[in-house]
Amino acid sequence: MSQSKDDVRDKVAEFRRSIGELRDEVGKVVVGNHEIVDGVMVCMLAGSHALLEGVPGLGKTLLVRTMADALRLEFARIQFTPDMMPADILGTTMIEEDPEGRRHFTFRKGPVFANIVLADEINRATPKTQSALLEAMQEHRVTIGTVTHPIAEPFFVLATQNPLESEGTYPLPEAQLDRFFFKLRVAFPGRSELHAILERTTGDSNPSARPMLDGARIKEMQRLVREVPVTHQVQDYAVRLIEATHPHHPEASEEVRRFVNFGASPRGAQALLLASKCYALFDGRFAPSIDDVKKAALPALRHRVLLNFEGEAEGVKTDQLLDKVLARLPETASEAPKAKAARK
Repeated sequence: MSQSKDDVRDKVAEFRRSIGELRDEVGKVVVGNHEIVDGVMVCMLAGSHALLEGVPGLGKTLLVRTMADALRLEFARIQFTPDMMPADILGTTMIEEDPEGRRHFTFRKGPVFANIVLADEINRATPKTQSALLEAMQEHRVTIGTVTHPIAEPFFVLATQNPLESEGTYPLPEAQLDRFFFKLRVAFPGRSELHAILERTTGDSNPSARPMLDGARIKEMQRLVREVPVTHQVQDYAVRLIEATHPHHPEASEEVRRFVNFGASPRGAQALLLASKCYALFDGRFAPSIDDVKKAALPALRHRVLLNFEGEAEGVKTDQLLDKVLARLPETASEAPKAKAARK
């Protein structure tokens, strides 16, 4: 970079201050879930999308709505249902008549044409309707017939889904899962957090978040994330981690060979590096470490590593599988032969 060290230091400090203010505003409404809030912010700053999974009642929708309140951006909510059609999301072309009686086609934009889109209970809709979001999520545009309509930046989808074991749910297509930067699992709150939730929601107070960041500031922060340099060692670790999730790779573990059908895609490697850059900036550092990559591994890869029939039948958990991969993967490539010999 051509900037001076003082300029870089100031940018990182300002970035960290903005993130802290956003955290504080969201924390006025959302109790706990600090890792989930950070994960959503990472997805936003990476210019991508987040998938939040959890049973009903854990505050997934509240978290997304609060995040939207804390940002000066256009917000739209889509409540997915089994009878929803793709046009309900993307929009439709209609015939309109002008004052002179002439008819013409007009495209009426759907709710996907917003900066923040809450796709609530996305796996309640059929795969056909879920797939309507594919082009919007990847290309930030929508094609209707022969006309392409761009979506204003910044744009990110925050989707919530119930576990697949819940009644009336459909699995998301693999191609769509891969377009989510992170899959974040919302856990049941602890006792102290549950007390705080009850105090906030059963009294006469009604906390709300103030808008802290606008679109221009978010795009500026997104550019800063892209400018963060990554050492070859950190990038190589991310690459070897992706390779270790593929069952046919020479370095794959016995569990991966036995239980995994498909390993993580190159989008998984991109997510690891971009997320590690965000985590470094969150801590006021302008260079990510291997620990940052490890921190991003589960949310970035848990939905990209697909189990085979045996893995599903044995009840293998993807998170546990990835934990074992992380525990065995050496931090430097030169240690790999030693680690492989030790396993033998």
